[in-house]
Amino acid sequence: MSHLLGAYSNGCFPMCHENSELYWHDPDPRAVFPLKGLAPNQRLKRAFRSAGFRITHDEAFEAVIAACADREETWIDPRIMASFVALHKAGHAHSVEAWLGPELVGGIYGVALKGAFFGESMFSKRTNAGKAAFFSLVAHLQSRGHVLFDTQYINDFTAQLGAVEIPRALFRDRLEAALVLDVNF
Repeated sequence: MSHLLGAYSNGCFPMCHENSELYWHDPDPRAVFPLKGLAPNQRLKRAFRSAGFRITHDEAFEAVIAACADREETWIDPRIMASFVALHKAGHAHSVEAWLGPELVGGIYGVALKGAFFGESMFSKRTNAGKAAFFSLVAHLQSRGHVLFDTQYINDFTAQLGAVEIPRALFRDRLEAALVLDVNF
């Protein structure tokens, strides 16, 4: 576990590839969500309210990571799952869940270190459920004083949510500044 936390502290993260090998990634450029001013638009806020999602934190971590892994192509294998469950039990990995009644319909998980949060994966079984969990996480990070929300790689979906790419050197500067903050998840 300390090896994994050390890797995150240095900007690296693990992914399992098609050949079942684990690789450490340190992309350049790096994708981040700028936390300042990040919020859902009015249309999404209305959609969240009308859907009636109930949002929780850390109530179903293992179910969230399992749902994130339950797709045709995934980088989350049993070793990754076990590592993140151990991080969760130690207080370093967290999840935000979206529920409709008793059913878990969306969620996101990642690793928190001081003022940095490393988003790992998100899932949605209902329209906007994952986004509801994501924006709840954003509000939580903002309220706690986090200054860095890493999303690793950019894609169409993360760009739609507000992710931007920054050079690795700038990411490392921001990570260094985040890791000296006295911030808790």
